[in-house]
Amino acid sequence: MITTLLEGNKRFVAETFEKEKEFFASLAKDQKPTILWIGCSDSRVPVNTITQTRAGEVFTHRNVGNIVATNDWNLSAVLEFSINHLKIPDIVICGHYGCGGIAALDEDNGDDKYIPIWLINAYKAKERVDEKLRGLHIEIPREKRMELIVEENVRLQLEHLQEYPFVRNAMKGKNLNLHGWVYDMQTGEIKIVKTEKNR
Repeated sequence: MITTLLEGNKRFVAETFEKEKEFFASLAKDQKPTILWIGCSDSRVPVNTITQTRAGEVFTHRNVGNIVATNDWNLSAVLEFSINHLKIPDIVICGHYGCGGIAALDEDNGDDKYIPIWLINAYKAKERVDEKLRGLHIEIPREKRMELIVEENVRLQLEHLQEYPFVRNAMKGKNLNLHGWVYDMQTGEIKIVKTEKNR
């Protein structure tokens, strides 16, 4: 696979980079993305492919379960740079159906040390869905339940995002909108789950 990556890069240089040298030269000098994408690390959800965007258009942060953890210094730095320096006006949190991280909320794998600690940041989404289903006195197939948890996790992470004071300030200053989306690998479509407009 390593050889495949390097061969792919050679094709990129020959077929794309050489033909668009001016475009890539301008990118080398400066970046002006208008979206910060917080997505899952899942290899089946590549942002530029599913949104048909080009290099330089989307500033990206990915992790297991598209989680916003306020104690994650990496994400905190990405957010601060995006808002304070790049002046990005829109943040998208994009989950996806069939997410292994969300499925792991139901599993007890004693061999894992770090995954369960990380997923604490998504556990409330599972609790909310299960509580709602209990209140409605209904049972649904596990796959449908997991889809509901994926969607609720996106809403939960939007809440976590607004715990950052500089995010709230940017929204109050009408400089930032937040968007919650879910990608469906079966159809290739993105579903809008929630939008938080600046206010």
